[in-house]
Amino acid sequence: MKDIKIPWIVWGVIWLLFIWLAYDMLTEFRNYLYPLMLGGLFAYLLYPLENYFEQHGIPRIPAGIISILIGIIGVSGVAFVIYKQMGLFLKDIPQMQANASHNVNIIFNDITAATGIQATDLKMEVKAMAGNFLNFSVTNFKTTFNQTFQTVFTIGIMPVYVFFLLFYRNKFKEFILMIVKKSQHGLAIKIIDDINRLAIYYMTGVLKVVSVLAVLNTVGFLIIGLKHALFLGILAALMNFIPYYGTIIGYLFPLFMAIFTMGSPSFAFFVILQFIIVQFTENNILTPNIVGAHVKINAFMIILAITLGGFIWGLPGMFIAVPVTAILRVVGENIPELAPIGYLLGDTGTEEHSLTKAKISGFFKRKFK
Repeated sequence: MKDIKIPWIVWGVIWLLFIWLAYDMLTEFRNYLYPLMLGGLFAYLLYPLENYFEQHGIPRIPAGIISILIGIIGVSGVAFVIYKQMGLFLKDIPQMQANASHNVNIIFNDITAATGIQATDLKMEVKAMAGNFLNFSVTNFKTTFNQTFQTVFTIGIMPVYVFFLLFYRNKFKEFILMIVKKSQHGLAIKIIDDINRLAIYYMTGVLKVVSVLAVLNTVGFLIIGLKHALFLGILAALMNFIPYYGTIIGYLFPLFMAIFTMGSPSFAFFVILQFIIVQFTENNILTPNIVGAHVKINAFMIILAITLGGFIWGLPGMFIAVPVTAILRVVGENIPELAPIGYLLGDTGTEEHSLTKAKISGFFKRKFK
């Protein structure tokens, strides 16, 4: 019987149907899937601690429970600090609203003096926008709580996921080996070990980066003289769980505070200057040395993955996107049939066009020789 050739248009329709079905499944079961995936990532984060307890004679069940309790205490500590700082922030809202209205008047008076253009309607709109942005009333918080209760409840199941993922980790590995041909066991074990190593390094690395940035942000805001420096510093740092976009998102609120609630435009200038310094430090020093050496995904694929993850699952999807893409890269680089995917996602293939220290050094040597 001759091989049946399927027209390319039929293959195209099949792939479109597959993509549509995958998207529908991911969005339909989002409240089940993303806590499970986050639980998996946090299991990798706690694995070194849990494994340390096991190696020192503590059985797996109490070792897992102790590790999770330590993780919960850490998260609760950060949440408590944010909660207390949020209370202080809310008390200052009336004063900040008055400052915002005053600063908007100054900004538009300066514009009118420089250009002669009156923009009364625009000034009123900006005032309204600033006031609404700061209007964190009790009613708004109650509404927000009611809307997010289901999400909080869903995420609350994550410690259970983390415990069982840690406890049954050997069982999951054996399950994979059972469904893989014996001749492929060596390759399967290599892929599993590579994924485990990647996920552990990624999660511990991101936590280190966020911790360092929390200190840098807070110290910088204190030096600038920005109000609620600790609250803004921690908030901006936590956004860096999302690569590339995180620093930008995290600094939008401090910038707004500097423009509309502080006494001088110079505060906004210094916030922008600090953003440039922190962005450079994070992108060129912290992330490449702590996280990037293990992820090995090119920047374009990271941006696409984060955008897609945010489109499907919001902020949790943006956080999950990078490790999932890195895992796909590992699988692609180890399975010949998927090699094109591994190559597309990886950071190789553009070395001749990349900007490296050696090229910069060589350029200046030739220029000033």
